[in-house]
Amino acid sequence: MAASGYPSDLSDAQWAILQPLLYPEPAHPGRPPRVERREVANAILYVLRTGCQWRYLPEGFPHWNTVYWYFKRWRDDGTWERVNDALRRRLRAQLGREPEPSAGSVDSQSARTTEKGASAATTPARR
Repeated sequence: MAASGYPSDLSDAQWAILQPLLYPEPAHPGRPPRVERREVANAILYVLRTGCQWRYLPEGFPHWNTVYWYFKRWRDDGTWERVNDALRRRLRAQLGREPEPSAGSVDSQSARTTEKGASAATTPARR
């Protein structure tokens, strides 16, 4: 059962970009998956966009436990990092830039708390 009509749902063009990133391993012969990964991705995007709890996913999405299992698996195996990197490279290429940045910058700032340090203010006085 496919959920549809949510603003967070992936369009066909968006899914065409994400599909190869979410199906990195070759298909295994045998039983097909019970849940379409596009629907899992739509459910994850729904949770991220609305801020609802996993258990409160609306009907029409896959069961919340399945969606969370995929989210956690993709987080732990680095899938989300690969997706982010691929989308960043794609956007940079569309903007006419090199896919990989050639330089970076680091900004640091220091702020003084107290002359003796923060812990001195909380240490009880000795007699």
